[in-house]
Amino acid sequence: MRLYDSEFAPNPRRVRVFLAEKGLEIERIVLDIGAQDHKSETYASVNPFQQVPALELDDGTILTESIAICRYLEELHPDPNLFGRTTLERALVEMWNRRLELIFFAQVAHTFRHAHPAMAELEVPQIPEWSAANRDRLMKTLHILDKELTGRDFIIGDRFTVADITGYCALLFLKPARVEIPETCPNISAWFERLKQRPGADA
Repeated sequence: MRLYDSEFAPNPRRVRVFLAEKGLEIERIVLDIGAQDHKSETYASVNPFQQVPALELDDGTILTESIAICRYLEELHPDPNLFGRTTLERALVEMWNRRLELIFFAQVAHTFRHAHPAMAELEVPQIPEWSAANRDRLMKTLHILDKELTGRDFIIGDRFTVADITGYCALLFLKPARVEIPETCPNISAWFERLKQRPGADA
């Protein structure tokens, strides 16, 4: 199998972090999003939505979407477990991954994509007002997350899961979005520092 990847986009990073946590290596085809490699006809035959990552299996099947790819890899390589061991734990991982992806991650992405000059050719049209609105929402979300993390090492409790990977990549994305973790969110800062010490932190 081979992974269509991009060095700087946050969603491919999620898969790379997951692979590193599993101790796995997969052939990578690196696309330059800045050069719009993902918009080529060649890549459109891989993923018609022209987004990365994509995982091409040995039989030619294509899997897209970071979490779908990670779920597939988890089934092939169940240890260390990153999607939950028990019925309740799996539900908590699913809940928190969706919250972090659909709320937190999305707010960071919109803040970045609709304001940063480097995105002008990729986010058409850029809507600065949408960036500003998401920045305000993001501040509220950070404070909610900080409260939820009280007394926890990781997002579902005392162990690292794929939901933490989603959170980590969103936190890394704050820098290009020009957003700082507020001083009033010490639990998020501590969580971020723990995530930076993980095996996949530099993936």
